[in-house]
Amino acid sequence: MNRRHFLSTAAGFAAGSLVPASAQIAPKKKGLAKVRAAIIGTGGRGTGHVRDLLRLEGVELKAACDIVPSKVENVQNMAQKLGKERPVSYTNGEHDYKRLCARNDLDIVYIATPWEWHVPMAVEAMKNGKHAAIEVPAATTLEECWQMVETSEATGRYCIQLENCCYDRVELMALHMVRKGLLGEIVHAECGYLHDLRSLKFSDRGEGLWRLNHALRRNADLYPTHGLGPVAQTLDINRGNLFDHMVSMASKTEGPREYARQTFGAGSPQAKLDIKIGDVVSSLIRTRGGQTILVVHDTNSPRPYSRKVLIQGSRGIIEKDPTPRIHVEGKSKGHDWEDLIAGYAKEWEHPLWRELQEKAKGAGHGGMDFILNYRLAQCLLTGEAPDMDVYDAAALCAVTELSERSIANHSRTMDFPDFTRGKWRDRKPLGVIQA
Repeated sequence: MNRRHFLSTAAGFAAGSLVPASAQIAPKKKGLAKVRAAIIGTGGRGTGHVRDLLRLEGVELKAACDIVPSKVENVQNMAQKLGKERPVSYTNGEHDYKRLCARNDLDIVYIATPWEWHVPMAVEAMKNGKHAAIEVPAATTLEECWQMVETSEATGRYCIQLENCCYDRVELMALHMVRKGLLGEIVHAECGYLHDLRSLKFSDRGEGLWRLNHALRRNADLYPTHGLGPVAQTLDINRGNLFDHMVSMASKTEGPREYARQTFGAGSPQAKLDIKIGDVVSSLIRTRGGQTILVVHDTNSPRPYSRKVLIQGSRGIIEKDPTPRIHVEGKSKGHDWEDLIAGYAKEWEHPLWRELQEKAKGAGHGGMDFILNYRLAQCLLTGEAPDMDVYDAAALCAVTELSERSIANHSRTMDFPDFTRGKWRDRKPLGVIQA
């Protein structure tokens, strides 16, 4: 389904000019001598990326932008303490990022800002000849997904969603096992984002300043990529396989109201907010390859953190939570689980994790943040295409609006647009990459 047909029939969007279906994102055939990076958004998430970039060989942090000058100054001090040049500061209001993007000494711009700024900033970077690396979710609407795709194709610049969970230990090990055929043919997967964010949503600091607004306005899976990103790679989405269609439904909303009553009082303004998103949003996706994927979103309930990763094949199954475990037909006893790490890591550890786990110690989210940034820098330095591209970002982020439409229409089936415009059939799956 092309963009014009999809948007006109499904949403009534005005269809703009299209990049020809044959357009390609030009891969960099010659690696960079060094990666000259900048970052927009130097709060908690952006600062985490800065720590990694300052540690990576071959990477220079040239500029930093934020509407809060003290946050940029903090980043400058971080660089100086490591004996590196202080990045140039851009703090002159909300649109000073445009001056940063216009610099002629940058290769890539990291974007770690509130969600509504992601696509405008990425488009600005790409139109100025820079690659864009966007925090999750890269986009929140289908129109934004198409803006990313069309700008990336038109400019030949990469647009990468910084999905760090693709580089966590269990997810990488599962990818390794699937590529080597240990689990047989994959038929089903489960994943999600289950994280009690009620205190964050009602906070007057950090993400609390803006994240609750999305929950007030939309009943949808607002954050699908942490669980779905690794699953999509394992199932070769956009590389021989494609998300085809999905259905979604949402439970009623009780968790935030209960939290607000207990925290602020039953008569408080917080307890009277009309929060639109259901506590549990469940989506079921079917792929062109015949697999099904259950995706669950819950940031409203009191619960332990989980990404609910499960990979089911014809010869075995992996499950990450509550503890990483595996069952392989012919190897595991009876119908019992085995400890994935203790029993299989020695043989099946992904080489990327094996080679980088020591360097990644102390980095964000158990080390996967460092591996994400290492791998992206490695691709730019060697001239390889990044593991994740704009088609991956668009496919994953499309779940938000498609789930919203399905929920609003009694769980009606929603078709995924083919952001690759048919190129998925010939694109090669990711291999088992090395550091």
